[in-house]
Amino acid sequence: MLSEHDIRRGLAEVNERIVAAARRSSRDPAAICLVLASKTQHPDAILAAYRAGARHFGENYVQEAMAKRARLHDLADVRWHLIGHLQSNKARPAASMFDLIHSLDSMRLARALHKAHPIPPTRVLLEVNLAAETSKRGVPPRDAERLIAEVRDQVEVAGLMAIPPPAPRAEHSRPYFSRLREMRDTLAARCGLRLSELSMGMTDDFEIAIEEGATIVRVGRAVFGERPA
Repeated sequence: MLSEHDIRRGLAEVNERIVAAARRSSRDPAAICLVLASKTQHPDAILAAYRAGARHFGENYVQEAMAKRARLHDLADVRWHLIGHLQSNKARPAASMFDLIHSLDSMRLARALHKAHPIPPTRVLLEVNLAAETSKRGVPPRDAERLIAEVRDQVEVAGLMAIPPPAPRAEHSRPYFSRLREMRDTLAARCGLRLSELSMGMTDDFEIAIEEGATIVRVGRAVFGERPA
């Protein structure tokens, strides 16, 4: 685990890079939400980031997030995001625990979330598998409109999420981010929903994502250092 000083410095540097990327693309930096990817990080690391000003944290697993929330229950203004895959049998605790679930990819999951928390509906992002990668979850782009139509009465679809294929340079992710933004615009017009959120961009490419319209970026390593084993 990095020292609190190093975490504070890393967070400040990431925030500076967010501001610079937003200004390059004539955007308001305040419109971009930084979610710190805290998977496998010790609760003390999350607390250090909180003391440095972070309020949004992203977890991959429900059980791990539950344990951390129990340790950090005094941090009432923290917002928890589920940024990993969610199984339908974990929908009940997830619907109560997370402010936003980034990984909706099926009607089955939407129904489970609705059953667990019908009012208010769970806020979700539709995960899109832009490159048809077999190693990743997500709905194929061609099926996104159909799935939104099916789930919109079950959950609140707030936008889209995607992770580009691994690439040697951040710039290689740009076409995928641009495509997701264009998809969002088209789907919003066709479905009559705002779909205001675009969750895209991580430590290696979040500046490119911001330039292409990201409203949420998920950054872990640049603040917390390498993940513990």
